[in-house]
This record gives sequence, C-alpha cells and structure tokens, in this order.
Amino acid sequence: MTDNLPRTHLPIADQPRTGLVTYDAKDPDTVYPPIKNLRPPAGAPNVLVILIDDVGFGASSAFGGPCRTPNAERLAKGGLKYRRFHTTALCSPSRQALLTGRNHHSVGMGGITEIASGAPGYCSVLRNTAAPLAKTLRLNGYNTAQFGKCHEVPVWQTSPVGPFDQWPTGGGGFEYFYGFIGGEAHQWYPSLYEGTNPVEIDRTPEEGYHLMEDMTDKAINWMGQQKALASDKPFFMYFAPGATHAPHHVPKEWADKYKGKFDGGWDKQREATFARQKELGVIPPDAELTKRHPEIPAWDDMPEELKPVLRRQMEVYAGFFEYADHHVGRLIDAIEALNILDDTLIYYILGDNGASAEGTLNGTYNEMINFNGMAALETPEFLTERLDKLGGPESYNHYAVGWAHAMCTPYQWTKQVASHWGGTRNGTIVHWPKGIAEKGGTRDQFHHVIDIAPTILEAAGLPEPLSVDGVAQTPIEGVSMLYTFKDAKAPDRHETQYFEMFGNRGIYHKGWTAVTRHKTPWLLVGEDVPAFDDDVWELYDTTTDWTQARDLSKDHPDKLHHLQRLWLLEAMRYNVLPMDDDTSRRLNADFAGRPVLIKGETQILFGSMGRLSENSVVNVKNKSHAVTAEIEVPASGAEGVIIAQGGNIGGWTLYAKGGKLKYCYNLLGISYFHVAAESSMPGGKHQVRMEFAYDGGGLAKGGDVTLYVDGKQVGKGRVDATAPMVFSADDGLDVGCDTGAPVSDDYGPQGNRFNGKIYGVEIALNQAAEAKDHLLDPQEVIRVALARQ
Repeated sequence: MTDNLPRTHLPIADQPRTGLVTYDAKDPDTVYPPIKNLRPPAGAPNVLVILIDDVGFGASSAFGGPCRTPNAERLAKGGLKYRRFHTTALCSPSRQALLTGRNHHSVGMGGITEIASGAPGYCSVLRNTAAPLAKTLRLNGYNTAQFGKCHEVPVWQTSPVGPFDQWPTGGGGFEYFYGFIGGEAHQWYPSLYEGTNPVEIDRTPEEGYHLMEDMTDKAINWMGQQKALASDKPFFMYFAPGATHAPHHVPKEWADKYKGKFDGGWDKQREATFARQKELGVIPPDAELTKRHPEIPAWDDMPEELKPVLRRQMEVYAGFFEYADHHVGRLIDAIEALNILDDTLIYYILGDNGASAEGTLNGTYNEMINFNGMAALETPEFLTERLDKLGGPESYNHYAVGWAHAMCTPYQWTKQVASHWGGTRNGTIVHWPKGIAEKGGTRDQFHHVIDIAPTILEAAGLPEPLSVDGVAQTPIEGVSMLYTFKDAKAPDRHETQYFEMFGNRGIYHKGWTAVTRHKTPWLLVGEDVPAFDDDVWELYDTTTDWTQARDLSKDHPDKLHHLQRLWLLEAMRYNVLPMDDDTSRRLNADFAGRPVLIKGETQILFGSMGRLSENSVVNVKNKSHAVTAEIEVPASGAEGVIIAQGGNIGGWTLYAKGGKLKYCYNLLGISYFHVAAESSMPGGKHQVRMEFAYDGGGLAKGGDVTLYVDGKQVGKGRVDATAPMVFSADDGLDVGCDTGAPVSDDYGPQGNRFNGKIYGVEIALNQAAEAKDHLLDPQEVIRVALARQ
C-alpha cells in the first residue's frame, strides 16, 4: 500500500521539474509529466469514526444494556466488539486524545476547555507539535469532514473573531464542519456553525426540527457529494453527535417506546443488564457485579412521590440513545447505498466516557439549575409538575445518579471517575469487511482512545509524520490496533496506561490496576476533598477480576507501591502534574491564568453581532449593570428584540412589544420577571436604557430594574433572584434578535427580529453603569457604528 512519495514531512514538498526544457512546446522533444492529484496510497479505506456522548458500558443493547441500538448490533455482527476499550473519563480530553493519538495531558486537555489553566497539561491549547489526525489525512489526499460536537476550542477563541486555528476547519484539519462549539447543545434549538459561520435553523421543533436528524442529513449529503465528485479519493468523517449528553432531548414517541421498562428501578436494572452481558459474552462468565457505593442511593430509598419522575428520566434517555442510533443507521445505509461499505473502516465508539452522574441524586429538569448551585429548588413537587415535559423543547433535562451508575454496569462509578472502569471503559465496535475477515467476533486486548489515530494511519498505509508545516512532531503515544483485526489471541501491545481526571487517578500495567477516587462527580462545587497524599488506593488484578470487584491492596502492598510509583512516572512523562482538583476556582479565568477576551467593565456591541458565548461578553451576574442602546424606531412602532442573552433555560432580554420598551429576566426557566414601559415610543431615533441595581450581599441576589427612554424613566420593576454562575451552555448573546430558544415567554423563536435600526449597544458594569441623567453621550455608543454605515 505504500508508495514513493515523501509522506513523513507534510505538506509533501512539490518536486522540482527535471529534464530538457524546450523553447517551443511544439518541439518533438518537449516532454513534461501530467499534473497528478494527491491521493493516499492505493487501498487506503474510507474512514468513519462515530463517537456517541456520555454512554456507559452497560447502556447499549450491543453490550447487554436496555437501550435498543440495532445499528450498533448490526455493525458488531459484521465486525468486532472490543470489550476492553478505554477513554479518559471526560469529553474534551477523550476527543482531543482521539483526534491526535496522544494522551490528553500531552495535548493540553487535562479537563474541559471551560476550566483551562496556565499549566501545560491543562491549557486547552493544542500545540503545533501534535498535528491532528484529520490534518495528516488531508495532507495525504483524504477529504475530511466533521459533524456534531466540537469541545476542543479554547473558550477565549470561540467568538466570531477567532482565532480559528483550533476550530475544526481552521487548524483541526477538516475541510468541512457542521455542528456546535462547546460541551453540549440544545437539540431542539442548537447554536450551529458551518465552518466558522453561524447557521440559523429555519424550522422549529413543532415543525419537526431536531439536531440529530439535521446533522445526519448534512453528513449524508456531504458524503454523497464527495463520492460523486471525487470517487477515487477516500474520506475521513468524524461523526460526533451531542447525543446522549444532557440535555436528553428526543421526540416523545421515541421515549414512549420504553414506557414501563424501568419501573423496577436502577438496582434491578443493573442486575438485569449484568445477566444479559453474560449471555452475550461481553463480560466473562466469572465476572462479578460490583457493589453500589453508599454515596449512590438505593432505588428503594428514593421517595415514592419522586419515582414516576425518575422512571420517566430513564425512558427519555433510552429513547434518546435509540433515536441517535437510528440516525447512525441512516448514515450506514447511505454508505451501503454508495456501494462503499466494504471499503469503509468504521469505529462505533459507545461513549467518550462513562454515563454522566452530573444530574444530581434526583435528576434535573434543567441542569443549569444545578450548575448555578440551586438544585434544592427542584423538589419532588417541582419535578412532578414538569414530568410530561421531560425531553421536550422547554426542558434541559438530565437523569439521576442512580441511572448513570446502572448504565455503567458491571463497573464501579461513572463519568469523571478516571480511576475505575465505570468512568473509562466504553463498548467499541469496529467494522471493515475488506480488512476484517471475522464476523461477530470479540477482542479482549487492552486499548485506549489514543490508539485510534495510529490504527487509521496504518490501515491507510501512511507513516506517522515527522514534521507538519515545518514543525517537528512529537511521537504519537497510542498503539495501532490493526494487529487485533486478524488475530483474536494476539498478545497485548498497549501494556501501560495512566488515567487522571480531577484528581481521580489510576494506572493499568500488564493486567494490574492501582486506582484512587478523589472526587465525587455530582458534587460540582463545595466538596470537602482530602489532600492528594491522603487518598486511599485500591489494587485489582484484572486478569482474574474483570470488573475491579476485589480490592487486593492489603494483600499485595508491594505491588500497590510499585504501581503508585509507576503512575507518578507516567504523570511526569505526560504533563499530568501539578494536579488541580479545585474546579470552581479554575472556572475563574483570573485565578486559572487563561486569557479573557473582554477586559474592563464596558463593552460596545453592534446590530450585526450575534452568537456570542458567555466567554465573549462582559459578565453581568452578581453585580449592578446597565444596558444602553441607540435605536431608530419606524413610524409603525417598535417591535422585536434589541438584545438578548441566554435561552429558555435562563437569561435576560431587552426588547420592544406593541411599541413599548420591555425587559425580561428569565430565572433558570423557573420564573420570568417582566418590566414594561408605561407608554409607547414614537418613531425616530431614541436612546433606551435598562439599569439593574443589584441588591449585593452575595451571589444570586435580586435587584431593581428601571427602564429609560431618552433619559426619562418609563418603567420600574423587581427581579427577586438571579443566576449566579451561568445562563446557558449553548445559547449566546444576540443583538437585534433572539436566536435559538427564546429567553422571554413574551415572544417566540421566530419573527422576533427588531424592526428598526440598532446603531449600537453598550453593556456597563458597577460604577461604569452609572450615567448622568440616565443618558450616555450618543456618540460614545454609536461612533463606530455610524462609521460602518
């Protein structure tokens, strides 16, 4: 499969012309070679990597779980199941590791991008000495495309001004991208990009829109076009849905398919899954079901009045997973219809980490409530009132910890807990008829997500690049899995692997694991954690104890000590140190040491600006602030949104309705506080202003709201409480409209664009929010805007 091109240094250098140069092209001695298109070596397959989000080992029916995934089963029947495949225990780290073939700390992704720090292993910036797989493939003649989630862009680089060298189509190596930037998306009202350009959805949920279907349509269309125009050129497609990460959004009929299936609760579900796993052979006959930890409540101990909600949470999740698998099936069908299924190497990875236990012990209707430290608001009565809305456009839901634990059967713990297999072991299926003769086989070799990149390169007959763009590359740290495709009994080649996430850490070495859990995944802030040196380590021999059920630390203290020392050596080698378990402190950019896009206490925005993440806007939370806009009202009267931040799960908006200036504060989708002007604005230019006088005295307090038009008070009202930490993980700030899920219940998702002109908007904080006579110098607000018109 190899050829004579110098592929170790990318891009491949153009070769100089040699031989006779004639004066006249008609000279019979004139000879020059034809122009050749760059292609990978003959036989290089198409590659499709499917990465489902937040799926535990025991969720998919292909691995014994209760969620029907017929397309995963279909691929497994024609390919291989990997029973010992591992991730990093968290999304951004697993994805960066997959895309580079290197450990997550080695490429600066020791946590999610939102908590990046100045430490090399945690900075969230991909160094130029570790070129992504997609770039290597593109520079070798592949077409490349990514669909769905991208959670690898540093938060200070997510604005419309970039830089874009960490985006999929910037430095990520993908020629086409359709998806979202961030950790999660509102599946009914997503904030999407095509390349680096924002995309507005032209349908509502009521009209049948859902992101999972949309991104699959785009992937199928891209693939068809690629094969129609360059049939001799293989593609690399990275298909990474937001499913099944919270929010668990799914059409109701898919959730209803599971009515009554989970009535017995999560403890009985673990037992049923465990039995089914043994029947399928995805765990050995002598494997033990690990015990439920006391931190995770028993089903029988949950309040009876809450159980209908808990059952519905799991029905919704299972429907969401099956719905995602259904659309994966559509993608596979399209590949088959193009007659290229046999020549396409498919990885179907069921989870970038274990199932998520970030939904609290009771689950949540809106996970932003928990992220703002207000989980106590979601009482059984509160949740019961909203049971029928779970999974729908008004919800932003997540299931309870007990369900997450059950979805990680038979292992201990969940997502974030990198020490135990519940956080890191994910069922994986590989399908490639031309490269894998065995159908329906299983593989037990130990492998990790960093092994995918070298596998693909070896399958394509491509060398690991020594330099890219003139920059010397550090070696890929993964081990190719290609040797396992033809030999089920081949000895392991990936013999040592460290794990670390938020201080939860472990080491695998030749069958033994030494592990320690340091933090609890659903206690996002405020947990009293021990010093790292006080963590209690466990020891398991996984050659005889598949599930890490029997702790041997007291029986083999010397072995434990050896592995602890090995973990430390690996940690030094791969940039794990210094460890940092203070996630709340790392959320503060000033403490963490990461750049901040917006500096100071004022920001001026213009009418064409939108889709600004919370990291791209001055932070109005927990402080007094003012919003001032220079607008022009048509003779027919003002109508529409002047500025809005957030979505239906929380935020604020300044808008006009019926000619009157209005303000709405949406408290986490629980309460809407409205303030309205007493009279309408006449046509012409006006300065409108909202002043929010924060009560002070801590976080999440309320404040008084006053509205002004041309310096004259026109309305006054009260906001009783506010969100202290975050409005939305998906919906951003827009000027002149409210894209995505609408902030206010006073207008809809479409037709809310302001019907006049907006010259400029200023957001000012604290003392900067004060203005004499409640007026700003209009030139201060609009000087740049006027120059642009």
